[in-house]
Amino acid sequence: MYILGIESSCDETAAAVVKDGREVISNVVATQIAEHRLYGGVVPEIASRRHCENIYQVVEKALDDASLTLDDITAIGVTYAPGLIGALLVGVSFAKGLALTSGKELVNVHHIAGHIASNYITHKELEPPYLCLVASGGHSHIIEVSDYTHYKVIGRTRDDAAGECFDKAARTLGFEYPGGKFIDSAAKRGDPFAYDLPHPRVQGSEYDFSFSGLKTAVINLVHNAAQKGQTLDPDDVAASFQRTVCEILVKNTINAAKAGGYKTIAVAGGVSANSGLRDAMQQACDKNGFKLFLPELKYCGDNAAMIASQGYYDYISGKRAGMDLNGIATLSLDDISK
Repeated sequence: MYILGIESSCDETAAAVVKDGREVISNVVATQIAEHRLYGGVVPEIASRRHCENIYQVVEKALDDASLTLDDITAIGVTYAPGLIGALLVGVSFAKGLALTSGKELVNVHHIAGHIASNYITHKELEPPYLCLVASGGHSHIIEVSDYTHYKVIGRTRDDAAGECFDKAARTLGFEYPGGKFIDSAAKRGDPFAYDLPHPRVQGSEYDFSFSGLKTAVINLVHNAAQKGQTLDPDDVAASFQRTVCEILVKNTINAAKAGGYKTIAVAGGVSANSGLRDAMQQACDKNGFKLFLPELKYCGDNAAMIASQGYYDYISGKRAGMDLNGIATLSLDDISK
C-alpha cells in the first residue's frame, strides 16, 4: 500500500511516498532556512507564501522519484495540526484538491504523531507500546504510545520548547539560525562543566518541562559578562547549556519510563538530531536496561515520510478526512486519542 504524505506545518514544504508505513520510496523537502535566517527565525507570512510556490513541484517530484502516479497511491496523508496556521492551510488545501480530483481518500495526520512515526521508518522492528520523547522547536513531550494511533501525553513543556530554547541561546551567543546545530558543534569544542546552569522543575508535575528559566540564565550570563567587560568562551557556554538541556530531557524521560514500567524508549523531533542528547539518552538507557530507538538523522526534522508513515497506520485504523478538513494551529495528541 502506497501513501502519499504532505507536510507544511512550518517552513519545510515536503512530500513523500511510503510503502506499508515502513519503506520510504521517495522523500522530497524544499527548505526555507536560508531565507528565514535573514530574520533570525521563521516568519509565518513568508513561510506560507513559499509553501504556495513550492508545493506543486514538491509533490510532483515525490511521485516522479517513486516512479509512481496518483493511480498507484492508496491514500493521501496530510499534516493538519499543529503548526503555523497559514502554512498548514497550504498543505491541507492542496491535499484536499488532489484527493477530490483523483478520487483518493484523504487522511488527516497529527504532526507530533508523524514525528513519533519517524522511528517506524528507521526501525522496522519497533512496535508499541513504548515511551517516546518528542523534542523539537515547538514541542517537548513525553508520550505513552499504546498503539499506532493512541497516545497519552504524560509530560510537556510549560513554556519554551527545547528546540526554541536552543535557538534563543544560540542567538545570544551569536550563532546563526537555526541554532541547534551550531550549539551542537560548539559544544563538542567546549567544556560542558564550565558553567553551572539551572535545572528548572515544575512543582507537582514531575514529568513536565520548563526551559524559559534556563534560556534566561544563558542570556543573563552573556549580557552580564558583556557589561563587566568580561570575555566568555561561547563554546564553553554552548557545552554547558547543551549538557543541562540533555540532563533535563533524559532525567524526566527515564523517570517516566521507570514509573510506567516501560523498557522501550524512542526519541523523535528536531532535537533528536542533537549528538549530546543521543549520547546521553543512550547511556541512560544502557544503565537502566532499556532499549532505545532513535530516528535516522534525515528524519529528525520536519519531513513528509513520517507523515506518510503515520498516515498508513491512521488509514488502516479507519481514519478518514472529508472536504471540510481544516488546519488547526494547536491540538494536543490527547485530543485525537479520545
